[in-house]
Amino acid sequence: MRITPAAAGCRVLDFVSGRFTYRSRDEWQQELSSGRFLVNDAVATPQTLLANGDRLVYLLPELVEPPAELRFTVLYEDADLLVVDKPAGLPCHPAGRYFRHTLWALLQERHGLIGFSLINRLDRETSGLVLVAKHKKAARHCYQQFARRLVRKSYLVLVEGEFPAEALEAVGWLAVDPAGSIRKKVCFYPEAATETAPAGAIECRTSFQRLHIHHGLSLLEAMPVTGRCHQIRATLCSLGFPLVGDKLYGVDDQLFLRFREGLLTADDWQRLRIKRQALHAATLHLRHPADNRELVFSSPLPPAIKELLGGSGEEWSGI
Repeated sequence: MRITPAAAGCRVLDFVSGRFTYRSRDEWQQELSSGRFLVNDAVATPQTLLANGDRLVYLLPELVEPPAELRFTVLYEDADLLVVDKPAGLPCHPAGRYFRHTLWALLQERHGLIGFSLINRLDRETSGLVLVAKHKKAARHCYQQFARRLVRKSYLVLVEGEFPAEALEAVGWLAVDPAGSIRKKVCFYPEAATETAPAGAIECRTSFQRLHIHHGLSLLEAMPVTGRCHQIRATLCSLGFPLVGDKLYGVDDQLFLRFREGLLTADDWQRLRIKRQALHAATLHLRHPADNRELVFSSPLPPAIKELLGGSGEEWSGI
C-alpha cells in the first residue's frame, strides 16, 4: 500500500496497529521484528518512520495447508468444458486453511485454466463428477440448464440400516434445527408431516432407490431434483438412514465436534466405518453449451465404499 500524507511521520508499528486492529499491538510488533514488513523494498523495524508516498508491504507467512488427495482424473475436455472425477478429500474451492490444495487451484496450476467456473460443487469428502466451464458463455449456458432442471444427475450413497425396497420420493423443506448444537447442520421436514414450512426453510425434493443390501448397510441411488446444500445427507439423516462415514449427518453429530478438534478415538472411527462420507456423484447428463448435443458421464463406485459391500459394486459403475 502507498502511504498518504495523513500517515506521514508515523512509526510503522503505530500505523499498522492503529489501522489493522484484527491483531494486537504486541502481535504486530512480533511480525515487524520477524522482518515481515518492507518499506520501499527495505526491511522495516517497529520504529521506522513513514513518509508520504512510501510503499509499505506485508509479507504474509506461508500457510501450512492440511494434506489433501491431489490426484484427480479428467474424463472429458474440449474448448468449452472439462469434466473431472474428483476424489474424496479434495476440496473444490479455497476455504479455511485450504487454498493450493483445492481443485480450483490445481486446475490453474496443472491445466492453465483462467476465468473458469466449477458448475456443480461437491463437499470435500464427496467424490465424483465435477463439471467445469472454461469461460463465461459456457458457464452461463450450464447454469441455465441447472436452473431449469434440465440436467440429470445421480449419486451413489451408502447408509446405515435396511432402506425400503420400493422407490421413495422425499419432498419437503430443509431448515436449521432450532434445537441443534451445530449451527451449520440442517434438517429435512417432510411436506406430508408439516402443515407449513419452518421459518427460513427452502424446498427440496430427492428420489431414492435401493440398489443393494449388505450386512445392515444399504446402497442407494439418489437423484436430487433440487440442488440444495447438504440435501441428500440431511434428508437421509432425518429419515433415519444416516450416511456411512459422515461426521455431521451420520450416526452421531457429536463426532463432527470431536473431528473438528482432532479428538476422534479408535472407537469413533469404528462407528464411522470409513474415513470419508459414503456419497459419490456417479452420473451426469446435460447438453453441450456450444452445439446442444447430449453429454453423458459416469464415475464408478470408489474402492472404499465397494469394500464395505464385500468388494462388489462393478454393476453400479454407471447407472
